Amino acid sequence: MSEDWNAEARLVAGGLDPLAVREAVRDYLDEDLSPERRDATSEAVFGPEHTSVVVLAARADGVLAGLPVAHTVFSALSGDVEFTYLAGDGARIREGRALARIAGPTRDLLAAERTALNLLGRLSGIATHTRRFADVLADWPTTVLDTRKTTPGLRALEKYAVRVGGGDNKRMGLFDAAMIKDNHKEAAGSVSDAYLAVRSAEPDIEIQVEIETLEEALEAVAAGATFLLCDNMNPKELAEVVDAVGDRAELEATGRITLDTAVEYAETGVHYLSVGALTHSSPVLDIGLDFEE
Repeated sequence: MSEDWNAEARLVAGGLDPLAVREAVRDYLDEDLSPERRDATSEAVFGPEHTSVVVLAARADGVLAGLPVAHTVFSALSGDVEFTYLAGDGARIREGRALARIAGPTRDLLAAERTALNLLGRLSGIATHTRRFADVLADWPTTVLDTRKTTPGLRALEKYAVRVGGGDNKRMGLFDAAMIKDNHKEAAGSVSDAYLAVRSAEPDIEIQVEIETLEEALEAVAAGATFLLCDNMNPKELAEVVDAVGDRAELEATGRITLDTAVEYAETGVHYLSVGALTHSSPVLDIGLDFEE
């Protein structure tokens, strides 16, 4: 991979919209610097012509995600920034590993620092957590999925980090698939009535049905459902659903699944494990910025 492969190309390759990322980055920078883009301390200490070279470096072991996003942050403040990639998203990185070298006006580098590091640490933390699940499941045909439990304003980036870590995305939002849950079943009168109501209103949309018992699973499949979300089932209950449903529907398990229990669930033959903790509870990976002497 060429070191001069730019941020936009890397974002596109990762399934992200560069324009949307640039617009989001402007909002993130305004949050820290105000719309006037003011860093009072650095402006007082460094003259406008002062330049520096800084290095982004890992301060813990993990999986890198978000480096093109960090590149976008630095570029948003100065057209004179030279960003050199020393690692790529998805790389397993060790403490002390240099990730990128950035040269440019010192004021701009310092003004972008915290926003870039916040994003890079957050996304790398998610990728690191996801990779642990993917590694645990490596010997099983079971994929770890994220959920909609994401940080407002960061969903596209957080779901990107899940993909970088070896997981997959469930839904990007309420708009791209129908999910029949308890409140829908109660309002419609039954699992099958809820399924038929959604299918009648939305002939082409993917419909996923949340089920809690074997009986609900069989009812949903009989109504035509081809994707079942098995909610809060233990592995024994889940295995019974897998055996009864067979190849008539894809099956996803969710609810309090951890690294310690992931294999036990995968052994049932379920297709997917959805883990909300990937995006709502992943620790930030420690990444820092240092001036190069």
